[in-house]
Amino acid sequence: MTHTEARRVRDALRHWMLVLLSMALWLVAWSLSAGAFAAPAQPLEKPKLTIAVGGKPALYYLPLTIAEQLGYFRDEGLDLTIEDFAGGSKALQAVVGGSADVGAGAFEHTLLMQTKGLSYQAFVVLGAAPQLVLAVVKAKADEVKSVKDLKGMRIGVSAPGSSTHMLVNVALAKAGLKPSDVSIVGVGSNATVVAAARGGQIDAVSNVDPMMTLLQESGDVKVLVDTRTQAGTRAMFGGPMPAAVLYASQSFIQKNPRTVQALANAIVRADKWLQRASAADLLKTVPEAYLLGDKTLYLKAFANCREAFSPDGMMPAGGPATALKALASFTPEVKPSQIRLGDTWTNAFAVRANRQYP
Repeated sequence: MTHTEARRVRDALRHWMLVLLSMALWLVAWSLSAGAFAAPAQPLEKPKLTIAVGGKPALYYLPLTIAEQLGYFRDEGLDLTIEDFAGGSKALQAVVGGSADVGAGAFEHTLLMQTKGLSYQAFVVLGAAPQLVLAVVKAKADEVKSVKDLKGMRIGVSAPGSSTHMLVNVALAKAGLKPSDVSIVGVGSNATVVAAARGGQIDAVSNVDPMMTLLQESGDVKVLVDTRTQAGTRAMFGGPMPAAVLYASQSFIQKNPRTVQALANAIVRADKWLQRASAADLLKTVPEAYLLGDKTLYLKAFANCREAFSPDGMMPAGGPATALKALASFTPEVKPSQIRLGDTWTNAFAVRANRQYP
């Protein structure tokens, strides 16, 4: 072989080595981006678990229903049982008592538990505004012009100690009244709300949609406070106010991080689905029994509180501080200086869920 021919061979070999090296580097980059070299997914620590919720048919908990109905929990490998209670405080009792693993309820439950020496943490957000409405019933509408006129009256809430009760207490405090200035009556959050408002059992009601829209549309109530919008929420609470969250004890979260991540993934997917869902999508997905026998009314209720749903499962900036201030305004045992606010919530799971479901 001549010197020239040998050089040509070496050049050809060098060329193909570079080609092969480029292809190998491209394959490595593609494999890493696709997760091909990631460690095999580890099994969930507790795939079979129970969530306690207070009034599941309410729009307040709609992301939970959407995740269930669209199979998002199942996609994550979860075998979920959802136990429904009369109100958020009852669901909290189930979690604290150990009959449920995780709670779906108002964020402020985590604050209240810390005052009792118990560490609970919210790990994904369903609602970025409370969706709570305080209204006076038609029979009392002429004598009640504002919240301060509720003194001495009976106010229906889903359950004493629930978020609907909290709204009453915050509104009373802003009006210069004490919680003891009214009588609180538990009326649930389903058809029992309508029965109580129309049956003369209560003078005012604090509750959520779709029941409050139903009572509005029928002329049975006059609205005094409305936190279904961000503007209404800021007017009542003075800042962003988180609403429904999934929460659990810190020990449960620490022992079951993959299970908690699976729950957060499902809720974030549901939150995002709701941001783009059409009326037809909603009616096809929500159980028939939740629609009150009036699809038009249900859609109107959904429109009334659509902006209250979290867009991404993340705790809104400043939200925990707003909740603490609201709770402290009427709860003597809640002393802001003694609350470790950072222990009551985490965005870590929602951040990872958003990366997985951008």
